[in-house]
Amino acid sequence: MDKRMVVLPDNTALPAIGQGTWYMGEHSSDMTQEVRALQAGIDAGLTLIDTAEMYADGGAERVVGKAISGRRDQVFLVSKVYPWNAGGQKAIEACEGSLKRLGTDHLDLWLLHWRGNIPLEETVRVMESLVKQGKIRRWGVSNLDASDMQELWDIQGGQACMVNQVLYHLASRGIEYDLLPWCNTHHIPVMAYSPLAQAGRLRRGLMQHSGIQAMAAELGVTVAQLLLAWVIRQPGVIAIPKASSVEHVQQNADAANIVLTQAHCELLDAFFAPPVHKLPLDMV
Repeated sequence: MDKRMVVLPDNTALPAIGQGTWYMGEHSSDMTQEVRALQAGIDAGLTLIDTAEMYADGGAERVVGKAISGRRDQVFLVSKVYPWNAGGQKAIEACEGSLKRLGTDHLDLWLLHWRGNIPLEETVRVMESLVKQGKIRRWGVSNLDASDMQELWDIQGGQACMVNQVLYHLASRGIEYDLLPWCNTHHIPVMAYSPLAQAGRLRRGLMQHSGIQAMAAELGVTVAQLLLAWVIRQPGVIAIPKASSVEHVQQNADAANIVLTQAHCELLDAFFAPPVHKLPLDMV
């Protein structure tokens, strides 16, 4: 069955559901299972893998490196750089460190993890330099709000930005007020991290919501699958859930085929209302 796709500004088509790796690589005893889950995801068509130098202090990148060994050409590989490494020689060294841990000679996409003190102009310059060197194919940003994106857009070279990765799930909809419309207008896909909410109150509020449970049962899907289908219900949004088991990976992949009707979406709006005014950008 065809999976939903999202197209980058350079016409690269990516699956609307990829694989996140936050909290992977923290315990060596889990590595075999994490590698197996990532490989099962690739087999199921979840060929976009997102990681970061921050995750487990490089440990997640090492897990990904093992998972993609021998099949690098099947994967669209994304990593992220700390804001204090996002300029000058530090950026080059950070990129080379990620490449070494991942066991590859290039990243398909490298993101500024969040905005720090290094000027965006300097980050854009070093990103473009790394593209010319072939160490990264594309670059983008993460955790930038609408005003930050406009500032980036006005910088020379800033319009080469390919994605903005931000927190987005049914219980955190603030980006719908201005950031998501801005990205849609400028044809910049949004990559949603924590699409099932992080562990804690919000996740429990979603997973144990009686109305959401009833809708999932009616559709014959899990609550997690319903929530993923909701995140990617509109064009230009990619979800990157983490799954540490083969079973959950397959369920994530199958969520791309769930079609929510307008009635479903209106009911979910009644449970968790869309924003009616500007909200601070949620980050975790």
